[in-house]
Amino acid sequence: MSRAVLSLGSNLGDRLAHLRTAVATLGDAVLLVSGVYETPPWGDEDQPAYLNAVLLAADPTATARDWLDRAHAAERAAGRTRDPARRYGPRTLDVDVVAVWGDDDEPVLSTDPELTLPHPRAHLRAFVLRPWIDIQPYGRLPGHGWLTDLLNTGPAAGDALAVRPRPDLAIESTT
Repeated sequence: MSRAVLSLGSNLGDRLAHLRTAVATLGDAVLLVSGVYETPPWGDEDQPAYLNAVLLAADPTATARDWLDRAHAAERAAGRTRDPARRYGPRTLDVDVVAVWGDDDEPVLSTDPELTLPHPRAHLRAFVLRPWIDIQPYGRLPGHGWLTDLLNTGPAAGDALAVRPRPDLAIESTT
């Protein structure tokens, strides 16, 4: 059984609807979805705030590349267009493959520039770590350690207080 942790973010248009589009596009593969968090932009501060969430998905036949293809399909369904001049610029939907585990429950490692696993900056991003803790409180980021340690003592700790829970918002599949 292949499992994947995917990070969702949106800061253009109907942000919550875009996150819901991702869940709906991934369909029955979705096992758990975190709460929704509002966060300041990361890497390019001249843009609106984001809504972020993390989900755990599973599929008995999916490869790491399949998870990337599904992430891109969800982005397309939300009308995502990429601006090469603004790598961290605004977007209707961003879906990142954070980590993948194979049938043997071992993490999939990849140095492919199109799909580096685990995600090379996940340990730096409070907007990934905090929602992930919602669904895996004792989770570990392969190669980096416990999620709570990364959020509380790592480079992400400085951003953790800016990750604001939005209990008034919920992501549920529209299917």
